[in-house]
Amino acid sequence: MGQYGFKLPDIGEGTAEAEIVAWHVKDGDVVDEDQPLVDMMTEKATVELTSPVTGKVLSLHGGVGEKTAVGSVLVTFEAEGVDSEESAPVLSKPEKKAPAIKVDLESTAEIESTAPNKKAISPAVKPSKSVGKSRAPGESPSASPAVRRRAEELGVKLQYVKGSGPDGRISHDDIDAFISDDASALNFGPQKVGYAPRFGDEEITIIGMRRQIAERMQQSKRHIPHFSYVEEVDVTELENLRQHLNFIKAEGRPKLTLLPFIMRALANLLPDYPQINATFDDDAGILHQHAPVHVGIATQTPKGLMVPVLQHVESRDLWDTATEILRLAKAARDGKVAREELTGGTITVTSLGPLGGVVTTPIINRPEVAIIGPNKITERLVLREGQVIPRKMMNLSSSFDHRVVDGYDAAEFIQKIKGSLENPATLFLQ
Repeated sequence: MGQYGFKLPDIGEGTAEAEIVAWHVKDGDVVDEDQPLVDMMTEKATVELTSPVTGKVLSLHGGVGEKTAVGSVLVTFEAEGVDSEESAPVLSKPEKKAPAIKVDLESTAEIESTAPNKKAISPAVKPSKSVGKSRAPGESPSASPAVRRRAEELGVKLQYVKGSGPDGRISHDDIDAFISDDASALNFGPQKVGYAPRFGDEEITIIGMRRQIAERMQQSKRHIPHFSYVEEVDVTELENLRQHLNFIKAEGRPKLTLLPFIMRALANLLPDYPQINATFDDDAGILHQHAPVHVGIATQTPKGLMVPVLQHVESRDLWDTATEILRLAKAARDGKVAREELTGGTITVTSLGPLGGVVTTPIINRPEVAIIGPNKITERLVLREGQVIPRKMMNLSSSFDHRVVDGYDAAEFIQKIKGSLENPATLFLQ
């Protein structure tokens, strides 16, 4: 019987560290070989690590939300057939972070008035005549600024509150005693009526997928000078074609959305703009221009935003593209997307569907250099050849890395996408 330290293995993709997302065991548990131990998250995916031995868990090294370097001990086991002298070195168990605490200010004890920006909280009520007596006209009640501020928020007139402190100074306790009495039959001046105020704060530690998203977005905005461009597109003919194709589609084929058409346009046009279908290694100063079109699909999941990649869009027809979009989106939402399906994108498409708004300024998925974001489609009256006619209109938002994509090229590229979508027959011309 000896001790064995299970170290965080190299998960791949050059990962140097990973975040602890969830433990499946605790100190003292007896586990079998290949039993799930912990979920670890990298920038690309969440990986479930299993036990390499059968034995007893002596200690866990790291709490949920902590990052652990590759090669560091995650779990110390006591197991049979393990030579203590040859086992992995055991690290001291780090102190766990305090969990996020929900603070309910309504049940908090009184906070001294000298504490900055803090005050005791009580429900808003009307003043009561039976507590103390009113002061003489012109006599100013004695109270600290914090007490005065609280009384004002509660709608309490201090001249009706009897002070229990030196020289009649009013305290928080005096206000509490004042508002605790029945005030149903009295009305002293203007009262705060209507909706009751809410109090309380909740502290939430940002961990897991949410922290990965935050860090990646911060890196993207810090490193990339974004150039955003928005163009209006008349998608009336495209919508007519889409609805017709959905009406005559064969059984078993998915329903076409707008995304397969946009991806078809990208596949057709990107060979003429290789600097846009690219990734930029800014540390090495190298722009990698790609022949295949691998489109990342920004997908909202219960755990946050994920970007699965649709490989080789240039080789797919509309139906194949639509099928793969649905498969990747479902896998991402179910947490079953493969790690290799989250890497290798050359350009990203992001859409909020019916919530797409009028204009967005999408953030580039680094190290890519471009992102396209269709907004919602609205029907409105448009002037065409002197006639006011109803048309289905959509804004197409986009952002580009201005270090490698010039503004003129970006605008020209979006204009050509606009032309393809407004004349959908051209999407199928070689």
